[in-house]
Amino acid sequence: MALSIRNQLPGTVVSVTPGAVMATVKVRLDGGQELTAAVTREAVDDLGIADGSAVRALVKSTEVSLATGSSVAGLSIRNQLPGTVTGVVMGGAMAGVKVAVAGGTVTAAITKEAVAELGLAEGTAVVALIKSTEVALEKG
Repeated sequence: MALSIRNQLPGTVVSVTPGAVMATVKVRLDGGQELTAAVTREAVDDLGIADGSAVRALVKSTEVSLATGSSVAGLSIRNQLPGTVTGVVMGGAMAGVKVAVAGGTVTAAITKEAVAELGLAEGTAVVALIKSTEVALEKG
């Protein structure tokens, strides 16, 4: 199935913590980082997601925030992927920023003002921040 979602990160489920309505699913990405997805328990059951399942974590580029530096502290955002900016495409109001992370690439759609304020350019060290509720899973 072809999707318009730019960020499709393959990995393996390392744990599922079910709740009454929602579950958290920890995924070890092919690059070695861990990503947490908060999805409905029904989705976990319907997809048959369990420890060892191959999945793809899907994240819209508009749901990726960027911070400069190599680490970020004091945030509730579970998913923090360190990387390096590999390209910036400026538009009228928004910019597309490509970030090389271990095992792949993440694209963030952010305002051009944010690009300027953060001084983002090729080679800039950043952390891609993704809330666990913004991660969808596809059974691999």
